[in-house]
Amino acid sequence: MKVVFMGTAELSCASLQALASDQQFSVAAVVTQPDRPKGRGGQMAQPPVKESALRLGLAVHQPERIRRPEVVEQLTQLNPDAMVV
Repeated sequence: MKVVFMGTAELSCASLQALASDQQFSVAAVVTQPDRPKGRGGQMAQPPVKESALRLGLAVHQPERIRRPEVVEQLTQLNPDAMVV
């Protein structure tokens, strides 16, 4: 089953790892929030899900707005069987 995973927080990483390691699923892409400044120094930080996805070798998409027509089209082109949120 081809899936697109959507998440950002550390809590989502375990679910992503479980999906990626299960032979029944093929993770076509991971959608997460864009990198943002963090802490007092304002250093850019990647969302935890992005870090996990990159370690797993998965494609990562970081749109500002998920409902923009070009983002919806991009997700449609992936032709997933399901989206996991």
